[in-house]
Amino acid sequence: MKGAHDEDGDAGTPESGGSGDNGPAPRGGHDAPAHPATPSPDGTAAASPGPGDPSGGPGSPPRDEPPGGPDGPTPSDAPGGPSAHDAPNDPAPRIPLPRASVEDTGRALPDVAPGGPVALEHHVLTSLLGAWALAACSAEEAAAVEEHIGECAPCADEALRLRDAVTLLQRPESLDLDPALRTRVLEGCLERRPPRIPVPEWATPYDAETARLDALLQDIGDAEWHAPVRLRWFEADGAASRRTTVAGVIAHLLTVDGLVAVALGLADPLGDITAPTSAPGSRTEAYWRTSHYPPTRAVRAPWRELSHGIVRTVSFTGDSGGMPVSYGDFELPLRDAMLDRAFECWVHAEDIADAVDYPYEPPSARHLNRMIDLAARMLPGALAQRRRAGLAAPGARPHLVTAGEPGRSLRLEIEGSGGGEWLIPLDSPGARGSADHEVAHVALDGLEFCRLAAGHVPPAEAAAGQVGDREAIRDVLFAAASLSRM
Repeated sequence: MKGAHDEDGDAGTPESGGSGDNGPAPRGGHDAPAHPATPSPDGTAAASPGPGDPSGGPGSPPRDEPPGGPDGPTPSDAPGGPSAHDAPNDPAPRIPLPRASVEDTGRALPDVAPGGPVALEHHVLTSLLGAWALAACSAEEAAAVEEHIGECAPCADEALRLRDAVTLLQRPESLDLDPALRTRVLEGCLERRPPRIPVPEWATPYDAETARLDALLQDIGDAEWHAPVRLRWFEADGAASRRTTVAGVIAHLLTVDGLVAVALGLADPLGDITAPTSAPGSRTEAYWRTSHYPPTRAVRAPWRELSHGIVRTVSFTGDSGGMPVSYGDFELPLRDAMLDRAFECWVHAEDIADAVDYPYEPPSARHLNRMIDLAARMLPGALAQRRRAGLAAPGARPHLVTAGEPGRSLRLEIEGSGGGEWLIPLDSPGARGSADHEVAHVALDGLEFCRLAAGHVPPAEAAAGQVGDREAIRDVLFAAASLSRM
């Protein structure tokens, strides 16, 4: 045949006489489908030889192989398959890609069929009681357990016991704020912007203690305002007490704070009530007697308003605190009267806290030191008053001196928060304490001394370290207790 080549000829070499599907049919052959290019192992497209291949040049011998080679048709032979020009350079991956999750498609999740309690055996439900008490069961298990304990009395008892035990595992935390938080916040605010009219330093303990007591009163319920409280003090070398309520204690503070208010020119909270004397106890008894009903929580508002008015007034007056405040049978300068009111506010706040079973912290060390200092400065006068009343005898060797001169002294050492040392003159209120004339030494804890001065601890039971003149020590301890009053 003209132009025919041997088997070993290069029939796949393109010649100039061949063209695409639109060219003339190859001579010497029969009609056959054209074969597209298939990828070679090195990734390049090569023409597949076959009968009538236009690229084989004229005279290519006919082949009897099926389309696509001896292995049958390839995917490109199928109708609509890719052509040789569309074949990719890389083979298709043989591992399928992961399917997208339904959560990533934005489609709505299928509804879960509602199910009731799981049907579990008795021993399985019993083993789930501990997890149920800890709230560690699934919803279905919890429903099954709750349905079961409604029918099984032994399991119900065990579930109740386990639920109570779980509460013991959780350590209760106090919901109360740190007592020093208010002081820190105020100090931080005042450092950034000092007040135009500051509260005098000697009035800050009263301001702080009234605020702390008011915070306690905010947390108690209506019924607790009628909780019984016993006011205690020391009188005539013996313990004295008076029974009242939480509201009655606030009424007592209101009437005694009225002594400071009257000295400052404010209205007397007693109003039209007339007391036999201006002593604190007399004013309180008069207020209690004339009340048509026992005091309720309504007394809190006038007490807090009065305490605010006192602090505001002493701040505006700019007084150094030397104004006298009458307590009936004695007087105190205003700065000491404010410390006295702060001390009593703290003591009675502890009485209220004990009555309603509420924790209450002592004052800050700085304020406590000032209260102790006031009591120490009042001890010489209390000693002299007890001697005049025949409750204390002069020392075996009294050392009478003129005012301002050193005299026989006792060293009072206060330990702990707010502590310090004071030399107490024993024979004359006007004498000056002197270490050279020290005859005794007493050491007490700060809170113990404050409770002694409040009449809450008998002098004979005060935990005191004692060295020196026993009679002088006894007189000072009893004089400290006599500072208390209702």
